[in-house]
Amino acid sequence: MFFRPAFRLVQDGTNFKFMKGRFAGLIVSAILSTASIVLFFHPGLNLGIDFAGGIKMEVLTPGPADFNAIRTALAQAGLHEPLVQQFGGPQNVAIRLQATPSEAATQKVVATVRAALETVQPGTRIEKTDAVGASVSAELFQDGMLALGLSLLMILVYIWFRFEWQFAVGAVVTLILDVTKAIGFLALTRFDFDLVMVGAILTIIGYSTNDKVVVYDRMRENLRKYKTMPLRELIDLSINETLNRTLGTSMTLFLASLPLALFGGSSLSGFAWTMLFGIVVGTSSSIFIAAPILLFLGEKQLRRDIAVPTDPARAKR
Repeated sequence: MFFRPAFRLVQDGTNFKFMKGRFAGLIVSAILSTASIVLFFHPGLNLGIDFAGGIKMEVLTPGPADFNAIRTALAQAGLHEPLVQQFGGPQNVAIRLQATPSEAATQKVVATVRAALETVQPGTRIEKTDAVGASVSAELFQDGMLALGLSLLMILVYIWFRFEWQFAVGAVVTLILDVTKAIGFLALTRFDFDLVMVGAILTIIGYSTNDKVVVYDRMRENLRKYKTMPLRELIDLSINETLNRTLGTSMTLFLASLPLALFGGSSLSGFAWTMLFGIVVGTSSSIFIAAPILLFLGEKQLRRDIAVPTDPARAKR
């Protein structure tokens, strides 16, 4: 006797007509990706210290921080264009300064900041200091973009050899659209774009690829099982058959990431919120983007001999 779970997100035997919404899905995706590209250029990504270079300090004040007084004190201390922002609670302050040529110069800047903060709010503590030079940050940015490009290329090669070319094109185009939306999300929310965010995007790519491979595998199995079923019906059938798995996996990842987003602090919240956004986008794109692209590319090549719709129970030979 096989174990059957007591709770299922979707009942067996569902027959949702997902492909009826294929045009709406593609149009919405195109609009969101276009808007994301616009946001990428203006206002652009908020480059973190890994990519922009400079000094970043996390400061804890004894009471609610007086940001205007802190900016004034830093400017009077001779620090050029200090960026002072709140993160977390009202006592948490992030200070970003331009890069310095040496470690000794960085230590001098930190001492200057500490003295300036003491004049504004005595008892203020510098909790964390990060410093990255301009040349190192440029190299890190190039390496990060190279990692993203190579990941998409390797996925294309993998799916191309595992499936027919229509599947590979559909998966890679969908992943590119997913990545553009994640970039737009980062530009809109103004989270620091650093190596941690590159890791978040790579994680989104990995999850989204896995989800699409599962759905594509079921489509390929059904192509062999139902040899005369129209491709549109076959795609709907395959998505319905894998819907429990798709929703179960995405909800598990979503619920695992949600506490990090809510309580993970400044170091993890940006990563977690980006992951939550990527999970929603990756799950929906498997159904409403990757599947319609496959339908448009493979309707004639994968199902050349279809004349009339066939019932699944009669389509098997």
